Amino acid sequence: MSFLNRVLRARALSSTETLLFVSRPFSSSSCVNSGTDLQLGASFPTKPPSSLTKISKDRNVQWVFLGCPGVGKGTYASRLSNMLGVPHIATGDLVRDELASSGPLASQLAEIVNHGKLVSDEIIINLLSKRLEAGEAKGESGFILDGFPRTIRQAEILEGVTDIDLVVNLKLQEEALVAKCLGRRICSECGGNYNVACIDIKGENGSPRMYMAPLLPPAHCESKLITRPDDTEEVVKERLRIYNEMTRPVEEFYRSRGKLLEFNLPGGIPESWPKLLQALNLEDHDDKQSAAA
Repeated sequence: MSFLNRVLRARALSSTETLLFVSRPFSSSSCVNSGTDLQLGASFPTKPPSSLTKISKDRNVQWVFLGCPGVGKGTYASRLSNMLGVPHIATGDLVRDELASSGPLASQLAEIVNHGKLVSDEIIINLLSKRLEAGEAKGESGFILDGFPRTIRQAEILEGVTDIDLVVNLKLQEEALVAKCLGRRICSECGGNYNVACIDIKGENGSPRMYMAPLLPPAHCESKLITRPDDTEEVVKERLRIYNEMTRPVEEFYRSRGKLLEFNLPGGIPESWPKLLQALNLEDHDDKQSAAA
């Protein structure tokens, strides 16, 4: 077991607090575009963006993605994971995998997920530790964490055992967030993720119009779409309340350390992906080759 995993487990066993979301929370305040941030698109950390390319050359990146459910953490973290050659580790996926395994934690976690409650540091850190051990055995190094940390305590635990290079905080208008949460669908057969929401928000007070096309399934998945049990208005509202209370301080934790990059999504993937790469001082050569072809 690596040093990181030993410490993560030791910290988890010493904690009895229930501090982590399993169902993906969203915020009506910390994730809403406003003022000049909306126009600028990104607020950079103290470390200049040009240093990010150097980090990826010296060693594999160790990044964290913050943001509300439906904001696109998984989508953009996964794309960057493929591009940079590091694993994308989403704690929400770890919990869902545990639920699907019918293991000893499944019934306990099902109760937590379906009611928008919290799960203990012990459970989530042990799941994360197991995932890191499995990756280490396969020769993985570096990571992009998605969904952890979500509290100051978790951020302190992570900071105590490894050096996080950058924290990307994705933001989106509240109206779009709610529509995306309620529009999410999963294919019950292949597990594919789709979204039936067509979001078209008129810009106000000088802000640009936002359009996000639906991500519709292929024909063979259309009749097999299901909604996640936690994607209901009641659960979403409870997640909003707790997210505001627990996660906003994490943003300030990393901002005070000069590691927070706040990125306001201007629209869907076609509009947002190239601008996110620009904010990270990265180039997607595969996209350029596809465009050239």
